[in-house]
Amino acid sequence: MKLVVISGGLGEPSSTRLLAERLGEAVRAKLGHGDIDIIELRHLARAITDAMLTGFAAPELEQVFETVAGCDGLIAVTPTFNATFSGLFKSFFDVLPEQTLNGTPVLIAATGGTERHSLVLDHALRPMFSYLHALVSPTGVYAATSDFGARGLDERIAQGANDFARIVQMCAPGRGEAVSAELDEMHRLLAGAQQ
Repeated sequence: MKLVVISGGLGEPSSTRLLAERLGEAVRAKLGHGDIDIIELRHLARAITDAMLTGFAAPELEQVFETVAGCDGLIAVTPTFNATFSGLFKSFFDVLPEQTLNGTPVLIAATGGTERHSLVLDHALRPMFSYLHALVSPTGVYAATSDFGARGLDERIAQGANDFARIVQMCAPGRGEAVSAELDEMHRLLAGAQQ
């Protein structure tokens, strides 16, 4: 399994990056294996802006696009500004080639100063990734500043990772053939029972 984590954090150190790492490790633990590529958008800010202005991606950004296109699952984490995702985060997904995320499982997550911003998951992130035809995991993870080091965040991370890992496993390469073989076997058994 190949997982990609997109961190839209702007600072260094970044609570967004911290949440992204914790989610990546939790998902890998649930899957029992997997490679994780963490992509920090702050390092690609100029390339993303240039791509928006010119319509062409620099080689470093093209490489990131290829990494995202080849993943089995995407974890997308953004800081929250004015009750929505960051401009850099949105700009990256604006320049990502169309259909890159078609059918890709995505775990959404966000950080923010207070709990008041937690609706960013359902009012901004979920609609955007649904528009991009991704398979958005039902459980997103939001972490306010006060959540780090407090009780409850570990449980939310574990729940989000568990739900996402199940979707990734269901969509894994070869899974369709396995389900088809199971259905063929069931049809064969049912046909034998009817005779």
